[in-house]
Amino acid sequence: MPETILFHPELLDTHFIVDVRTPLEFAEDRLPSAYNVPLLTNEERIEIGTLYKQQGAHLARIRGLELTAGRFPEMMREIASAANGRPILVYCWRGGLRSKTVASILDLTGFPVKQLTGGYKAFRNQVTAYFEDFQPNAPLVVLHGMTGIGKTTFLGILERRGESIVDLEGIACHRGSAFGSLGLSQDHLTQKRFETLLWDRFRKLPPEKLIYLEGESRRIGRMTLPGNLYDVMGESIKVWCTASLETRVRRLSDEYGLRAYEDGLRESLLRIKKRLGGDKYAEIAGYLEHWQIEPFMTELIVSYYDKLYYKVREWKEDLTLSLEEFESAAEVLVKEVQRIAP
Repeated sequence: MPETILFHPELLDTHFIVDVRTPLEFAEDRLPSAYNVPLLTNEERIEIGTLYKQQGAHLARIRGLELTAGRFPEMMREIASAANGRPILVYCWRGGLRSKTVASILDLTGFPVKQLTGGYKAFRNQVTAYFEDFQPNAPLVVLHGMTGIGKTTFLGILERRGESIVDLEGIACHRGSAFGSLGLSQDHLTQKRFETLLWDRFRKLPPEKLIYLEGESRRIGRMTLPGNLYDVMGESIKVWCTASLETRVRRLSDEYGLRAYEDGLRESLLRIKKRLGGDKYAEIAGYLEHWQIEPFMTELIVSYYDKLYYKVREWKEDLTLSLEEFESAAEVLVKEVQRIAP
């Protein structure tokens, strides 16, 4: 019989992870770097589950064997090829029959394999617990500032300089504003998947090194910051970033002023029509209709974004930073934050 093992993050780095659940289960969420070799199709799992409830485990298992036995040789070849000599860790939903079946056949054919105790559910419990009492390995440095300042771009520059960053908007596939979905899509992303990706990002950061991330609300598009992450960010080092209106307009125009986004811009503008008011909406829509991007972005900033975000700040920043020029700002930030970090 294959060895069973409790989940530990180190397994992700030492084993080839095989998920034998259905494609639908896999799409909802999975262990980082997991490779899907489903034992049952989506439809077959429903059939087996119905049979189990109506006629019992014995007949359900016989039917499961009828459906899957012919697949075993090809499954073994696929797993062996993908594993490429690495030890294998197999899991299913709760560490039950599906993972036990595949792991047993791998073991019988001589492959180094373990079965994950508790399956995906045990892993999911660890992710949930991690964020319920979120305690980062190093202080967080949270970048705040008005829309268009370039905080996401700035995070990328910090990362290229060797700093630890967490791009919340990148992981959430949304920029966190009314126009934040342009060029991105959360259609493939579930809340569980978002939390797993976020957990994995924090896991991979070197310990005791400051972690930079962008200030967000509790929600980024359809995703919600898990556990007490939002509260921890509120208690962390806060940097207020600034840039001129001209710089913000230019950066927003560069990011969003693409013809490919024209329909999306129009749809997003319509969603905020009520907040803008009829006359202001008509004015801004006119700029978009004639593809006058700079006045369009200027009015969005002045008449919408700056009236909505950071209207009231109940906190005082630890540091103010100009983002007019990214590289010099990065040098200043790293030096100043190291001075004030606990």
